[in-house]
Amino acid sequence: MKRIKTTSRYFEQILGIIGSFLSIISGSFILFIRSGGLEGNSFIALLAIAGAFLGFASSFFIKRDLEYAGVGFIVAAMLVLVGTSHGIVGALLLLAAGISALFRK
Repeated sequence: MKRIKTTSRYFEQILGIIGSFLSIISGSFILFIRSGGLEGNSFIALLAIAGAFLGFASSFFIKRDLEYAGVGFIVAAMLVLVGTSHGIVGALLLLAAGISALFRK
């Protein structure tokens, strides 16, 4: 019998969870502290938080379907990057997780 070599996906999960956590913090910072409901940043901050939750869900979905999780990470990175200027680190981590999920065999 041949042994089937499987690839561990813990790297993508850890990057996705850390990136989502940082993105939620930066989106919450913009939503509650900077905008205060007076400026038009509330919708954009909610967009960043939604992207962070998409990245968090993709990090747990990676064991079922790798391609959908990779695309979810990349979409979440774009939402976070559009939604906040402080979430660049979180967006880069989500983007790295998405690229790694799609191209690592």
